[in-house]
Amino acid sequence: MRVVVQRVSSARVTVDGATAGEIGPGLLLLGAVHREDTVEKIERAADRCFGMRIFNDAEGRMNLSLSDLRQQGIPVGILAVSNFTVYGDAGKSRRPSFVGSAGYDDGREGFHRFVQALKKLSAEAEIIVQTGEFGADMQVELVNDGPVTLIIES
Repeated sequence: MRVVVQRVSSARVTVDGATAGEIGPGLLLLGAVHREDTVEKIERAADRCFGMRIFNDAEGRMNLSLSDLRQQGIPVGILAVSNFTVYGDAGKSRRPSFVGSAGYDDGREGFHRFVQALKKLSAEAEIIVQTGEFGADMQVELVNDGPVTLIIES
């Protein structure tokens, strides 16, 4: 699984003009399932994203995770958006190839597992997990905080 992780002040995804998911401060995750991903790899990707220490501490260092912020009483969230193009490969031509991405059914099941793993990790810390709509034409709005953008690959 490959996930583009963005630290955001806010993010929203809409489908057909209606808001499907929206968060304030937290993480926007654009995720794609690889055609050879296993449940273990998908759950590991969720764990790595959830535990990322990319929020600033009192000294301005990226030292805090979502859970750390929540313990300080700061409401944070996760917006997970499926995005098979994260596996796009344009290394050999101008037209990207998506052969690394899982097919529709496997991608949908894998992304659902990813979201469920995030929800399980987030439940105790009372961190909201929102999503877009798998396979839909989505519009994503975000305010990237920093900017901080990382890529996780499991």
